[in-house]
Order: sequence, then structure tokens, then C-alpha cells
Amino acid sequence: MNFEWYLAKRYFKGKRKGSRFLSFIKTMAVTGVAVGSAGLLIALSVVHGFKSVIDNKVLGFAPHITVSTFNDGDIPRADTLLQDIKKYPEVGKAQAVVSGQSMIQSPDEVTGTMLKGVDKEGDVTDIRNYISKGSYDLSVDSSGLPGIVLGADMAKTLNADTNSVLTAYTVQGLPSPLSSPEIQQFRLAGIYQTGIGQFDDVLALVQRPYAQKLFQVDSRQASTIEIRLKDQSQITSFSQKLNGDLQFPYFTETIYDRYYSIFAWVDLQEETIPFVISVMIIVAAFNLIGTVLMMVLERTRDIGILKTMGASDKSIRGIFLLEGFFVAVVGLTIGIALSLLFAWLQSTYHIIPLSEQNYYMAYAPVEPHLLDFVLTTGVTLILCALASWLPARIASKTDPLKVIAYGR
Repeated sequence: MNFEWYLAKRYFKGKRKGSRFLSFIKTMAVTGVAVGSAGLLIALSVVHGFKSVIDNKVLGFAPHITVSTFNDGDIPRADTLLQDIKKYPEVGKAQAVVSGQSMIQSPDEVTGTMLKGVDKEGDVTDIRNYISKGSYDLSVDSSGLPGIVLGADMAKTLNADTNSVLTAYTVQGLPSPLSSPEIQQFRLAGIYQTGIGQFDDVLALVQRPYAQKLFQVDSRQASTIEIRLKDQSQITSFSQKLNGDLQFPYFTETIYDRYYSIFAWVDLQEETIPFVISVMIIVAAFNLIGTVLMMVLERTRDIGILKTMGASDKSIRGIFLLEGFFVAVVGLTIGIALSLLFAWLQSTYHIIPLSEQNYYMAYAPVEPHLLDFVLTTGVTLILCALASWLPARIASKTDPLKVIAYGR
């Protein structure tokens, strides 16, 4: 152990009599660094958790890319276009979808919905992972009724539960004696819940042939073609590629385009919240100026004696820089420990609940990233070193003759 390290460690422990106030100031400095670093790491982990949960819910609920027509009409030969799209190596799943506005009625209530007809074997999305009641089963049951899957909010509006019989109505054009509604009954097989209101209150899934019948669409036609890619990081690039290959009147729309407001909301939090919380670390780091300066004033006579014994300005400066470094390290260690403890408590016991209606989830998610801990540690140590430099420089410039002669 070298000379500077030994003295800095001895001074940091502060066991000298009469140094109670100095110990209090030092404790406050350590606490400031701990609270600042813990606050930043907790904020970052919560923001990352929010982004991951929202991204997973949206990307799981909706198709990555949708192919539609500019005139909002049906795709006339969707079967041919679908086969062409499936030839792309980037495509994981693709399906033709028939969808439109419909009225849906239970024995008690009636409401409007977006009725979506999909493949019998299932949708290209992960909506089956969000089934909260019943099962994702669109097949015909023993009574001859096909299955239907609804969102939780819509099921609540209809006062319907699994196995309830629901009736769907669709009308082409204005209702009249010559334009009677198409009617189809379904058995409620499953209820899904994503926690995102605009998803859980708008969509009803049935097999495509029943949607074709209700909307009077030919079996080769479809409203859109939905695509799920093998690698979701290629969504934007593949959409541009496919859009260039498709001929008029077809165009592509990515999930990021369709749900831009949700993704923008999450990105805004990820960009601004860490910046605001970072101010805590900056304030805590520069509190070290006063703390280390108090240490310098407390050790003035020691500095004078050390200089008369041959200690260089560099050694004196190093001693107090190391004291600031010890404050930063101890504060960081406590801060990191607090943030990890919070992450464990929140993920295990959900100590911070949220309004699912407003935040799309029942509790605050946490997702610590190793890079955040590395960056927070590096930045905090640099700021603390900068804050300790000025008092350390003052200590190194102390005149030993004046200190020994006058005690200052």
C-alpha cells in the first residue's frame, strides 16, 4: 500500500476525535451519490421495462406488416398475391384477412366491433398468448356454432363470458327491405386481455369463411394480407423492399406506422426520464466539492507537517482525490445494491401497481441492463473525480510555513 492510498484510507475512515461533523458531511456525500445512482438505475430499468412490455404487446398483437390497397377496396386475387409474398425468405407467416365493421350482440347487450376473419389454424400474431379466459379455438363446436375470440373490454361491454352465444350482423350499404343484414351466430370460445384498451375493446376474431359470408366477399378476395417476419428488426427494411416490388394499387404499412403514437410515447419516456434523473447524480457529485474541501480544512495542520517532511504537491493532491474516489465508490456500491434490490422486489412482489387502463400494464415492469450499470458507474466516477479536483488542488497549494506557524 503506497503512501497516498494509506493516508486517504485513514482519513476516509475518520476515526479522529472531534471529527463528528466531518463524518456527518462525508455520510451525506456518500448518501447523495447512492441516492443519485440508485435513482438513475431504477429509472432506466423501469423505462426499459416499459418499452419491452409495450413493444412485446403491440408486436405480439398486431402483424408486422400489412398489405392493403390505396382505394380501401378488397384485394381481388389475394390467394395469388399471398403465395408470392410467402416466397420471400424474410417472411415467417402470412395470411389473407377479411375484416370489416360489424354489430355483435349478446343476450343482454349489443356493440360495434371490427370483425376479423383469419386462418382456421390461427392468426399470424401471438394473440393466443394473451388469452385470459377460455381458449383460442375458432373451430365449430358440437352444437354446430363456430368459435369467436373477443377482447376483455368488449366481453365486459357485452356482459358475455365463455360459452355465451353471440350474434354478428353486417349490412352492405344502407339498411332497407332489399338490403337485409347478414347474420351469423358464434360461441364465445376465448377472451384475450393485453391491457391496451384500443386492442381489448375493438377486435373479434373468427374463421375467415364466416367473415367472407358476413361481408359477402369471394373466397379468393381479402381485405388485407398480414405478414409476420422471422426477424422483427427487419420490419422497416423489408416493408420498403416489398413496397418497391408491389405494383399499384398495393402498398405496405408497418406496425410502427399503424401504432406510431404508442411507440412515440414509449420513446419519449426513454429519452427524457433518464436525462431528468441524471441531474441527481450531477448534484450529488458536485456536493463532493464541499465535502472534500471540509476534509482539506480539517487536515490543514496535517498537510503542513506532511509537506515539511517532503511530501510533494502531487502526493497531497492524490490523497484528497482518493478520498473523493472512496466517497464515489462507496456511494455507487450502495446505489447499485439498492437498485438491484428494488428490481428484485418489484419483479417478485409488484410493490408499485399501475392503472392498466392508463399504462397498459398492471404494475411497473423492471428490466436492468448491464450497459446502464457500466455507464452510470463510469460517469459517476468521472464527475466525482472532477468535483474532488478543486479541493485537492487547494490542499496541494497550502503553504506549510503558514500552517505550522499560524495553524492555518
